[in-house]
Amino acid sequence: MRLISRLAMFGALFCLATGFSGCGYVRYLIPLNPTAKSTALPLTHAAWDGLLKKYVNDQGLVNYKALQADSLALNAYLQDVSANLPGRSWTQNDRLAYWINAYNAFTVQRIIRSYPVKSIKDLGGDKIFVNTPWDQHFIKLGDTRYSLNDLEQRIIRKNFDDNRIHVALVCAAMSCPRLRNEAFTGPRLNEQLDDQARGFVNNPAKNKLTPADKPQVSSIFNFYPKDFAKNGSTSVQNFINRYATQKIKLDASLSYVPYDWSLNVQR
Repeated sequence: MRLISRLAMFGALFCLATGFSGCGYVRYLIPLNPTAKSTALPLTHAAWDGLLKKYVNDQGLVNYKALQADSLALNAYLQDVSANLPGRSWTQNDRLAYWINAYNAFTVQRIIRSYPVKSIKDLGGDKIFVNTPWDQHFIKLGDTRYSLNDLEQRIIRKNFDDNRIHVALVCAAMSCPRLRNEAFTGPRLNEQLDDQARGFVNNPAKNKLTPADKPQVSSIFNFYPKDFAKNGSTSVQNFINRYATQKIKLDASLSYVPYDWSLNVQR
C-alpha cells in the first residue's frame, strides 16, 4: 500500500517471518538491479505508451474492460520489462522512468486479471506486509518475484531522491494521481513529472487550496510529509506552492481529504 513508509518495521517482520540471518538495513534487501539481463540502451516503453494512449483518457481514467481484452499486448510489454532491467549505461532519469512505468503497468495488470472489481483493495487481505495487493509477489523481474511495495518503497524511494514520484505512481484509485496517458521517458522525465505535479496540485478533486490558511489537501501529503520536504522544498506547503496557481500560506494549517479507494475506471 502506498501509505506504508515504516520500512524498518517491514525489515524486522521479514527477518522474524523468514529467519533470514543477513537482515540489515531494508534498502539492501532489494537491490536496484535484480538478477536479470540488463541492456545498454534504455527500454523505449513504446508499447506501454501505445496502450496508455488507447485506453486512458485525459483525466487518467482507464477503460479496463477494453484493456482486459487487449491483455496480451500489456503482458508482452511487461515481459520486456522483466527481461531488460536498467544497465549501468542508463541515465538516472532513464532508470527512474523505467521503475515508474513498471509500477504503473504492473498495477494495471493486477486489476485486469481480476476485473471487474470495485477497488484494488478488494484484491487482497488486510494484513499489512503480508497479503494486501501491494504485498503480493506477482511481479517477475528476471528470476525473482517482487511486490508493488518492493518497487515503490524499497527500490524507487530508496534509490531516487525525487518527491515528484508521489504524483506519478498510480495505485488504481480515484484519489491517486491521474494515470498519465503516455509513458514516462528519460529524456522528458523532468518535464513530465513537473506536469504531473501541476495537474495534481491544482486538481480541485484532490486539493482544495482555499482558504489559503486552512486548505484541504490530498492525504498523499500526509502519507509522506518528510519526502515532500526535500528536493528544494522545505515543507508540504512549499511543495504545493511550487506548482499551485492558487498559493497557500507557508504556515497554513493543513487538513486532509479522505482517500477514495474506488477504482479509477472510465464510466
